[in-house]
Amino acid sequence: MKFYFPILVFTTFLVCNSCKRDKELFLWKSMEVNVSAYNSVSSQTDEQPNIAAWGDTLRSGMRCIAVSRDLLALGLDYNTPVKIEGLEGVYLVKDKMHPRWRNRIDIYMGKNVKKARQWGRKKLLIEFQVRKDSLNSIGK
Repeated sequence: MKFYFPILVFTTFLVCNSCKRDKELFLWKSMEVNVSAYNSVSSQTDEQPNIAAWGDTLRSGMRCIAVSRDLLALGLDYNTPVKIEGLEGVYLVKDKMHPRWRNRIDIYMGKNVKKARQWGRKKLLIEFQVRKDSLNSIGK
């Protein structure tokens, strides 16, 4: 028992220190975007519907989104954590949309086309995490 206590204290210190450091380095920005949904079907994507823009393999149940390319410059880049109004949890940016779309995200809904159609299109508030030091180089 005496051996485990110092390890527990050290581990607790690392976890707490890491959380504190994350709060110092990151903040959440918010904006309103158009939100729709998409699926891993070739009619909506391409001949490899499970492969996202940065090479990730998408699987049903993943909490991820595609973003319009204009949002990349605002900090919604690869693996950016995103909270979506009305939905629980955090989603990760894993895909990019066709260049014709602006101010828009698509929520990934696996192969469930019916669920995506029921979702429809909405205008919602999102929050996304950005590095504090990057605020000088992206839109405010």
